[in-house]
Amino acid sequence: MFFHLDEFMASAVSEYGIWAYAILFLIIFIETGIVIAPFLPGDSLIFLAGTFAALGSLDIAALFGIMTAAAIIGDSVNYYIGSHAGNKVLEGRMPYVRKEHLDNTRRFYEKHGGKTIIMARFLPIIRTFAPFVAGVAGMKYATFIAYNVVGAMLWVASFLALGYFLGNVPLVRENLELMVLAIIALSVLPAVAGFIRSRKTWAK
Repeated sequence: MFFHLDEFMASAVSEYGIWAYAILFLIIFIETGIVIAPFLPGDSLIFLAGTFAALGSLDIAALFGIMTAAAIIGDSVNYYIGSHAGNKVLEGRMPYVRKEHLDNTRRFYEKHGGKTIIMARFLPIIRTFAPFVAGVAGMKYATFIAYNVVGAMLWVASFLALGYFLGNVPLVRENLELMVLAIIALSVLPAVAGFIRSRKTWAK
């Protein structure tokens, strides 16, 4: 599906009609809400949805509402999972996670939690773990949900708009598969660079 996402999208739209929106909701929800599923193609899926909206196959306003809702609800579920895990740490029921690590994470989220939630939206894998860690760190839900909503709206709007305005460009339309792969590569690049830098730091 990753390497032929354009074909998957075309098949979903033609075969399932209005239910294609439900499929998109489910994929975005799972990617953002289930901490063990960070590999799903959120960025490229939203981009492709935008291109199909440009072609008239999907409604851009419905896509924005449905995918934004999926992202907000997904992050909220992930936050509560993390919050539950944090309680287990405090109660000593997760021996492989040290309380001092949780305390350090709490301090980080008290200082940088808001912008982390927003920026993480644009980083695959990291966006799946950020709300979970926010829950573990005990970030106040009122603060979390505010940044969660802003981040979700910016993320979905950005990639929808990109797909919508590029969808009618012949070069893009004829090379959708390459565009999807390029988006995946560009999205993953910051995480890979961060991992390499951290490895160099550990080596020292």
